[in-house]
Amino acid sequence: MHFFSRVIYGTRISLGIGILVVAVTSIAGTSIGLFSGYKGGLIDEILMRGVDVMLAFPNIILALMIAGLLGPGGLSVVLSLSLTQWPVYARLVRGQVLSLKKRDFVEAARALRPSNFYIMRKHILPNCMEPVIVLGTLEIANVIIFASALSFLGLGIQPPTPEWGSMLKSGIPYLRTSPHLCFIPGLMIMLTVFAFNFAADGLRASLGQSVKQEVLDR
Repeated sequence: MHFFSRVIYGTRISLGIGILVVAVTSIAGTSIGLFSGYKGGLIDEILMRGVDVMLAFPNIILALMIAGLLGPGGLSVVLSLSLTQWPVYARLVRGQVLSLKKRDFVEAARALRPSNFYIMRKHILPNCMEPVIVLGTLEIANVIIFASALSFLGLGIQPPTPEWGSMLKSGIPYLRTSPHLCFIPGLMIMLTVFAFNFAADGLRASLGQSVKQEVLDR
């Protein structure tokens, strides 16, 4: 019973990390993509080349490097994943903004001479949110996998705090005698990832939006 209590408590840890990282990265990435796409020109070029550099490296490798520098712990996991996950939101939102800012309703709003911030906040941002919500749901699953991987490698949350990745690692020496010590945490990771992927598919279908394929296939 003690083991299953730790598994249940670990659910709160893993989901909490996933939701927190996605909240931070979606806000940061959406803001950068919105500003970059709307302003255009040199600012857009500089910001998007930075995004391209970030996306050129596998996220997990960058997260491992940052977590290795910061040391193990929950804050290390959140910071390392937050610093590596925001570019996908920036690229997605920037593409949406480039299309939306040429639409008639934006041109009509611009004719009234409000501030650029007002146009971005009132007219463009709400029309970008549907694909961001779908992507965010998918990213929760990815963050849970990455956080578990960091803990498994000794760079994330460590015992005695229960977290699925660290519990999976702790069960390896007992794999022959007590396989459930590895099987149950691994099963929880798999089921949670499946659940969020199915939820994202349902959201995409219901919202009538398709997130860019290159982002989904990364």
